Amino acid sequence: MLKADEMMAIFNLAVEDYHKTDNVDQVIKNPFPKDSMQEMLYAKNWIDTVQWHLEDIIRDPAIKADKALEIKRRIDASNQDRTDMVEQIDDAILALYQGVKLQSFARLNTESPAWAIDRLSILALKIYHMEIEANRDDIAEELKAKNQHKLSVLKVQEVDLSSAINQLLEDLATGKRIAKVYRQMKMYNDPELNPVLYQNK
Repeated sequence: MLKADEMMAIFNLAVEDYHKTDNVDQVIKNPFPKDSMQEMLYAKNWIDTVQWHLEDIIRDPAIKADKALEIKRRIDASNQDRTDMVEQIDDAILALYQGVKLQSFARLNTESPAWAIDRLSILALKIYHMEIEANRDDIAEELKAKNQHKLSVLKVQEVDLSSAINQLLEDLATGKRIAKVYRQMKMYNDPELNPVLYQNK
């Protein structure tokens, strides 16, 4: 299983690749072997990166109502894709440890490995964009210092979260912790569960 620093390197690569054109409609060109963990992590961060920029676009005060609705629906679809990808990553990770004998003191973890990895993916985006803001030359020194402080906090979070992910994976491998995948069962996209959708069939 990959270590957290290897995951972060994949996330950073996806972020950098996206920003070569910085276009939410560009086609992903995943450089990793199909069905590999690396491919899934790259695809996961690509979803996050595109959604990050969709969230920026929809906050444009001058955006037209029809465009805002289009973007909002893309964000909804992206949220579903993100959840599906997290669960796919969890399935792949937990399959690696399904034969591990649990220790008598093993405790259930509060979140699955892939949801912790999801936070690392988002953190890669936060660091990338905060570095830009922390190094701007067109802002007051006070704001620049504030942004640099925020960047330093994000980097501490990266160290801590990476350590926690590595510990979780090690504990799963040695039977010290238990993790389960509970499907998110999002209702708003489901035509059988969202009343607005099923009442208008």
